[in-house]
Amino acid sequence: MGKIVPLDGLMEEEHAKLVCYPRYSSEEFDRRLKEMRSLRIRSIEFAGKSEIFGLPVQGKGCVSVVVQAYRNQDKVALKIRRTDADRPRMMHEAQMLRLANSMNVAPRLIDFTENFLVMEFVDGVLLREWIKEINQTGAAADRVRTVLRDVMDQCWRLDELGLDHGELSRASKHIMIGGHDKAYILDFESASVKRRVSNVTSICQYLFLRSEIAETVKNNLKQIEEEDLLDSLRAFKRCRSRIAFDETLKAVRL
Repeated sequence: MGKIVPLDGLMEEEHAKLVCYPRYSSEEFDRRLKEMRSLRIRSIEFAGKSEIFGLPVQGKGCVSVVVQAYRNQDKVALKIRRTDADRPRMMHEAQMLRLANSMNVAPRLIDFTENFLVMEFVDGVLLREWIKEINQTGAAADRVRTVLRDVMDQCWRLDELGLDHGELSRASKHIMIGGHDKAYILDFESASVKRRVSNVTSICQYLFLRSEIAETVKNNLKQIEEEDLLDSLRAFKRCRSRIAFDETLKAVRL
């Protein structure tokens, strides 16, 4: 458990600078404090493996910082727009996340403002860490197969919806495994409904072909032939049907 700081306690310099990371101003902090109050955020809990100004946080990216927070009595994930982000507001990501939620994909969007997203808090680990940990157990293959099938199915649903995540070929920070081995696809800030979808093909590249976990995944699933997978992906690109998707699942032994 991390340090829990109520909103009124965020006036301390390091806390205020984190809320306005990386460029602090008192005017911007006051605006953001009002936004958090409008979202019914009552406190922030500083915990996590990343760090900003010596404070632990859940995550840090080019667009945002993610912290644990409490909304009324519920623990939530609070995504804070960086003051140097290349976008002026969080509305686009909120819209993309809401679409993904309609297909039972991604943590649930609860509320949002110009500078904040309030989402379901997922207590879990990134997929690459989960796979390394699970390989220590005797049931690794079955659990890996179940989780990867879930991830693939979610990518199929996004393809069907016409929503392209945009980052799944480099998914090391974009898939988290929560309780009961439930998979969550994260970070829809680069998502789009205007470009050609490539969620299934991108996630296959990451999981089975070109990533730091591809060999580990293939060792768990056994007998994956790379050329068979590439053939199935070419067929899937030509005809994005459920039949073609099922053939891709067969190629990766899912």
